[in-house]
Amino acid sequence: MTLLERGATQRAIAVWPSTPDGTAVDAVAQEFPVALIYNGISHIVMMASPVQLEAFALGFSLTEGIIDSPEELYGIDVVWGEGSAEVSLSIATRKFEAFKQVRRGLAGRSGCGICGKESLQQIHQTLAPVEGAFTVSHRAIQAATQGLSRHQPLQQQTGSVHGAAWCALDGEVVMVCEDVGRHNALDKLVGCLWSDNCFDKPGFLLMSSRASFEIVQKAAKAGIALVVTLSAPTSMAIEIAENVGMTLVGFSRAHRHVAYSHAHRLQA
Repeated sequence: MTLLERGATQRAIAVWPSTPDGTAVDAVAQEFPVALIYNGISHIVMMASPVQLEAFALGFSLTEGIIDSPEELYGIDVVWGEGSAEVSLSIATRKFEAFKQVRRGLAGRSGCGICGKESLQQIHQTLAPVEGAFTVSHRAIQAATQGLSRHQPLQQQTGSVHGAAWCALDGEVVMVCEDVGRHNALDKLVGCLWSDNCFDKPGFLLMSSRASFEIVQKAAKAGIALVVTLSAPTSMAIEIAENVGMTLVGFSRAHRHVAYSHAHRLQA
């Protein structure tokens, strides 16, 4: 697999203290503008890592409520340009008509999940309560947290991407998606999980980032009942988790983590 296929490129750099010949080469994460186009109408441009774009488009469509199930997506076509990509999606007519009523603009950024929203009302989605009649041990959360970095090859190369991991209840890291944007990484993971029917078995989400409100909102839209993040949650993230019945865990470390909502799913 080439660096490009992994979402990285090489750049000449100068290092201090300097190398013997004064030059070196570093692996740098690629960041591409990716346009999502629904039934011929441009919707949004996101800055993303140029890998797993089909999964990204499916996951974004699901977590943003553009479609409710993969069956409403009829086709995806990725067209590569010079340093950019266009992803054209064909969706069900009924969903497309609803989509046109709440269209975003064309500007987006990798670090911001609400860029391009046209009104405050568009920020909050209608979320159904999440279901999850299972428990996870603190040891399983610790095992997943400690194992995450081993499943992030792009992060190991570049040091500048986020990871979204789906973990089994025993803490095994089942699948990881990476991207320069944490929301993009989650969308890619959701797209992959739905495509591979991984949601048929219970598990939990582990994010290398903080728990922003949109990470929690996207997870709730996907029906995920337990979210663990390496960094802190925001107040709105906690409120959403409380409202939908989600267990939200932050500051996950090798021997410590903090539950902010619905801790009943955690066991010794």
